[in-house]
Amino acid sequence: MQRRRMMKMHLKAAVFLILALSAGLLAGCGTRHATKKKNAEADVEAEGVYGMILSSSDDSYTKSLAEGFKEVMDKEGKTYTIEKPKKAATASQFQNTKIAELTREKASCIAIAPVSPDAQGDALKAAMDAGVDVLSFDTAANPDSRELFVNQTGTREIAETLMDAVLDLTEASGEWAVLSSSSTAANQNEWIGQMKETMKDKKYQGLKLVEIAYGDDQYQRAYDQTKSLLLSYPDLEVICAPTTQGMKAAAAAITDTGSKVKLTGFGLPSEMADYVGSGKCCSSFYLWNPVDLGKLTAYASIALHDGTMTGDVGDSFDAGDMGAFTVTQAADDGTEVIVGYPYKFDSSNIDEWKDVF
Repeated sequence: MQRRRMMKMHLKAAVFLILALSAGLLAGCGTRHATKKKNAEADVEAEGVYGMILSSSDDSYTKSLAEGFKEVMDKEGKTYTIEKPKKAATASQFQNTKIAELTREKASCIAIAPVSPDAQGDALKAAMDAGVDVLSFDTAANPDSRELFVNQTGTREIAETLMDAVLDLTEASGEWAVLSSSSTAANQNEWIGQMKETMKDKKYQGLKLVEIAYGDDQYQRAYDQTKSLLLSYPDLEVICAPTTQGMKAAAAAITDTGSKVKLTGFGLPSEMADYVGSGKCCSSFYLWNPVDLGKLTAYASIALHDGTMTGDVGDSFDAGDMGAFTVTQAADDGTEVIVGYPYKFDSSNIDEWKDVF
């Protein structure tokens, strides 16, 4: 009898230990949502500030992101702050400092476009550990340092859209180059990586990618990198710039040098209007509406904090006039919501959109 009681006690202890270890392991493998929500439930009624942290401050794209975020927060009566670094060179440290400040202030949610997936990881994890909701937008933070990624559009859709644009401009054969933002930009690297995968399809076999250049989100550097590409590759036919800052600079460099190289990529209508049309360097380009990306980021921030969703696959939330959105699995094993597909701008609609953003 005594032996049977001892065996039962050991069995209970073993079960308890297994459950405790499982809980700890799961918490470290992505089920932070439930744990953090449990810790934050008592504070849901006492809302703090909603923070948006941008990675740059000197272009129309980031201004439009901030405009969309502000529109929703004002409409919903929320307290918010929008933070922008003054210099690209110090953006990473700026972001870490702002994350720490918002964590100390017990912010309701931190929404960030990180400089790179890793650079803000420790600060974002510390924020989540303190009960602050965290999401990234525009650029994905690592899955273990975010609850959700608000993605402007799908990676495969971007790759196919841009590769088909290059295919059309080269008439299916010739040299082309990429002008990216920075070598550490997660979104740029993911898109370019998928473009390389897309190129393996037989219909792209006549295309030759000669170089991936980086403008580091600085107009002058992107301008100089474009001129370098034009000099280095006399047979270059197309430059694809999946970055608004690079697109604008590339258009200016091609025009200033009188080059016949064609340009496509992601640009802002307000900045590209003078370069689009017959006899100009750009016949068409693409983008999503950054105002909508900012708006969806705001709605997602509120939904995370008030418990409408936790950022898990299958969660859904209402985004006002944008409609309902459902959380899906992201390519990096985290979760995301997607705003929509890239939109094409050309001579038929550029005048309509150039005054919008």
